[in-house]
Amino acid sequence: MPVSIEKIPWGGWPNCWRISNGEADLIVTQDIGPRIMRYGFTGGQNFFKIFEDQAGKSGEPDWQLRGGHRVWLAPEDARLTYEPDNSPVDIEVRNGILTATQPVEPLTGLRKQMVVKLAETATDVEVLHRMQNTLTETIEVSAWAVTMLTPGGTAITGFPPRANHADFLAPTNPLVMWAFTDLSDPRWTFFEKYLVLRQNPANTVHNKLGHFNEDTWGGYLLGSEMFLKWSAADSAQRYPDFGCSCELFVSDVMLEIETLSPLTRLEPMAWIEHIEHWSLHRNVTVAEWSGIALGSTLKPILANRKQGIHAKL
Repeated sequence: MPVSIEKIPWGGWPNCWRISNGEADLIVTQDIGPRIMRYGFTGGQNFFKIFEDQAGKSGEPDWQLRGGHRVWLAPEDARLTYEPDNSPVDIEVRNGILTATQPVEPLTGLRKQMVVKLAETATDVEVLHRMQNTLTETIEVSAWAVTMLTPGGTAITGFPPRANHADFLAPTNPLVMWAFTDLSDPRWTFFEKYLVLRQNPANTVHNKLGHFNEDTWGGYLLGSEMFLKWSAADSAQRYPDFGCSCELFVSDVMLEIETLSPLTRLEPMAWIEHIEHWSLHRNVTVAEWSGIALGSTLKPILANRKQGIHAKL
């Protein structure tokens, strides 16, 4: 069926927009944001975390966790990155594409925008994250696409292709730690080609790792369904956080899969853009948590994710 975009109340917010093609749907708020608050199979579970005590609210003076998917400023700054997004956004719907545009932020001078396009068939989504510099001076920023995922699942991301020591003597990619990173945390599992992070509501300790891969992707397995997002990275460019294109963060209430654009010197009134592609997958099972079994499960999903996506979108 063709993509439908309709205005509905949702989650306590009176002004939301549902994007659907009968197979998958998304919810974008107009009362705050820009944020995507739901993505899932039609009639199925929401992969995105929602903080119920903050749902339906707006106008708070401080930044709210809220949940969902957002676009942030990187490198992370305790003041500038956490500019509140608690005010209404402008929504434009044209040719089956929804654009949500935030007013200019007083602290950063940035205007943030998300352009959301759902394919007419299957579950493929293209999310364009944009930030405009409205200041009179040049700034250096990265667009940071952060997806908060509901508890109880397992995140998986992939490293660049592996090779023998004799063939590649130089390092090929970073694995980045934060001051609170704990590699002994049992929520981590390291494989030759994959990094796995489990969300455990009983573990209240925050943990995080980042890495770089030109083919940046992260999946979240929730039951037998998987959310997958990916973006292209460029090894010739500089990236935030010692060169990360992908970061995983976990707490007791949610897990985040984050991708980042290159650091860009943004001239006055210029825009920075960062594209993610999303998809959903059913009947995803891992026979055992080994590198071989994980590869057997992921290879067909990863091989098919780009096939026909531009035609669908």
